[in-house]
Amino acid sequence: MKAISPKDLNNLQLQTLLQTAIAPRPIALASTVDKNGMVNLSPFSFFNLFSSNPPIVIFSPARRVRDNTTKHTLQNVLEVPEVVIGIVNYKIVQQISLASTEYEKGVNEFVKSGLTMKDADLIQPKLIEECPVNLECRVMEVKHLGTEGGAGNLVICEIIKIHVREEYLNTEGNLDQKKLDLVARLGGNWYSRNNEDNLFEVPKPLVTKGIGFDLLPDKIKYSKVFTGNDLGMLANTEELPVGIFSSDEKIHSEAQKFLLQNKIEEAWKILAS
Repeated sequence: MKAISPKDLNNLQLQTLLQTAIAPRPIALASTVDKNGMVNLSPFSFFNLFSSNPPIVIFSPARRVRDNTTKHTLQNVLEVPEVVIGIVNYKIVQQISLASTEYEKGVNEFVKSGLTMKDADLIQPKLIEECPVNLECRVMEVKHLGTEGGAGNLVICEIIKIHVREEYLNTEGNLDQKKLDLVARLGGNWYSRNNEDNLFEVPKPLVTKGIGFDLLPDKIKYSKVFTGNDLGMLANTEELPVGIFSSDEKIHSEAQKFLLQNKIEEAWKILAS
């Protein structure tokens, strides 16, 4: 494994490496205003949810690596500590990219990107009508992480109101992960799309305790057929089934077919027969 010290890379090399490795990252489309009420809209992929009680999200308009300048979004939240964060999906991803253009101060990125401004209920910045979800936020703190190009500025936000477009709800009134069709940022010019074709579920061992890799029978643990994912699924069972386990690769391959369908119980029945 190649070992790299961050100090051995220049700012651009380090940024490229980290943004490619730490991905996918959700995108915050940040709507802000300055002290004169001038509107700004810009996307940020240094963004995530950090608490639900209180509801806290953080995004980071980092200092530009190129010339160490700061973004209008950062300047605005320091003047008016409020922000609307729009969640980005595939339907508007090209418009979001256009909003990232470094227009001069005073240029309205809503207009440039063709997105629609809508009044928020509790704060000054505008909602983004096309976003599936909008978060009205008050800025609690801006934490500066450095003074050189690439240094982040953590904008710590408390969500005070949530707006959800109804077409993205399921019959129970909850957000439907498949309908959302969210996009995320990768390295370079790459994005990923989270639609129905590439979504999958992983059962979480929250209530029960899986037996773990260490208790898997050696004939299964050291199989040439099973992948780490396969063994992880088998090790997530609460009790090891009673039976005689085989090292036959044909049997393992049959069990693997069930694992690919998330049918763990059926896979164990074959393996323990």
